[in-house]
Amino acid sequence: MRSQKPVALATAFSGRKGHFLCLLAGLIAPLGFAPFNLWPVLLVSGIMLLFSLEGISTKTAAFRGWLYGVGFFGTGVSWVYVSIHQHGSAPPWLAGSLTLIFAAGLALFFALHIAAYQYIALKSAHKHQWMVLLSFPAVWVIAEWFRSWFLTGFPWIYLGYGPIDTWLAGWAPVTGIYGLSFFMALATSAIYLQLKRPGKTLRSVALICLILPLLLGWGLNQKNWTSPKTNGNLSIAIIQGNTPQNLKWKPSQRAKILQSYVTPSLNLLDKDLIIWPETAIPQLFDSAHPVLRPLENLLKESNTGLITGVPSRQRTNDRTRYFNSVVGLATASGIYHKQRLVPFGEYVPLENTLRGLIAFFDLPMSSFSLGPEHQSPITLENGQSLSPFICYEIVYPDLVSASARYADYILTVSNDSWFGDSFAPHQHLQMARMRAIENGRYLLRATNNGVSAIVAPDGQVISQTKQFVATVLSSEVRAMEGMTPFSRFGSMPILLVCVILLAGLIFQRRMTTRAADQTST
Repeated sequence: MRSQKPVALATAFSGRKGHFLCLLAGLIAPLGFAPFNLWPVLLVSGIMLLFSLEGISTKTAAFRGWLYGVGFFGTGVSWVYVSIHQHGSAPPWLAGSLTLIFAAGLALFFALHIAAYQYIALKSAHKHQWMVLLSFPAVWVIAEWFRSWFLTGFPWIYLGYGPIDTWLAGWAPVTGIYGLSFFMALATSAIYLQLKRPGKTLRSVALICLILPLLLGWGLNQKNWTSPKTNGNLSIAIIQGNTPQNLKWKPSQRAKILQSYVTPSLNLLDKDLIIWPETAIPQLFDSAHPVLRPLENLLKESNTGLITGVPSRQRTNDRTRYFNSVVGLATASGIYHKQRLVPFGEYVPLENTLRGLIAFFDLPMSSFSLGPEHQSPITLENGQSLSPFICYEIVYPDLVSASARYADYILTVSNDSWFGDSFAPHQHLQMARMRAIENGRYLLRATNNGVSAIVAPDGQVISQTKQFVATVLSSEVRAMEGMTPFSRFGSMPILLVCVILLAGLIFQRRMTTRAADQTST
């Protein structure tokens, strides 16, 4: 006699109770990411989602997908509240409302995602349950990829970040983050089918799909895709200034803020490279450079390079454009302009309408322009190079791989003080760690108030700072050579696999529907 457990589980997710449990599944999912790192919760969350989709229409599935997304983003990006309330001067009720609206808007991605899954798989799952096994991970990956670029993209807390410290991380240099998301979603659907107790063959296939990626990931973890260059050592120091965000852009604080970086730099002249974080210098580069020249001359004498975040501008005949930039000084050279801007923080959508409504829409330095594509790395006199990324650019996997494959190091500078003591800085570091694994490079992360860190090519944190303290982080790192498969090919292979899978599943669904129609007539 077949177990009654699947029936009981499906019943538990019926009606309004199912709506609530779907919302709950989304709410608990971010516990699988930093700073909690309870990655098995992601599997539980996904299984709850799958059970909630049984026996419902595509329209209801879209609604439940939206509820799941509201919970997922309502918890996972709750740090937006800090930016709006503390730094945008919005009262708590308004900040809370805007945060909820933001989460509800992002949740539309899940509504579309789950509706697509329901259309492909569950309409014929009663006859072909294997379609659940394959379609759930394929649709999940395509949905994450879509979210990475639609309306400039928001590739935050993908499913694959959860297992970064497990054997599955061995897949990252091969498939990138989307591959890890695929295998996590595959594990979710495999466990779901085990609980459903289908035929023995399908249960065996599901068990293989659960175990084999882990075992292969363990094997891939033993492979070194890149190797240290001969005489490629570099001594670095990252200065974390811990400037309060409410003081950062006040002209009266400029001298004090600049001195908080200059003074510790004078004690680091034995280093090859000193790194200051995003907008460490709170004024335009052409105005600040003359003030920095005495320090720059000292650094040149000691063969030390300096890389700093600083706003910059370019004047043409008809306009002046402003950029969020990274500049190399002394024995470092080059300038990089940020290519992925944060809405409202660095530019204001519908600017003519929103400017002036509330202080949040008039934040300092919120009129930046996009930097050009295919920019050169920051180079050092010893021939080494760093591929720079500013703030949340580091969460775009293909943007990073396209540049990092030609550089010796990955550099990311950020100002996470916008988010206070929230999840965001920890999530941000976790995602930056994945870029180190994907590309087989040391990653150097300089932030204003933490968490600054030095990450090895295998994603392990060599050293990191505490939050909300002014400190210096020093270490030796190695220039790496060679490319991982992901560095070479990016996300295209895993995306292509998912597209082929979905095309086959859609074809199978249509054949199943056509056969059912012919039988009924």
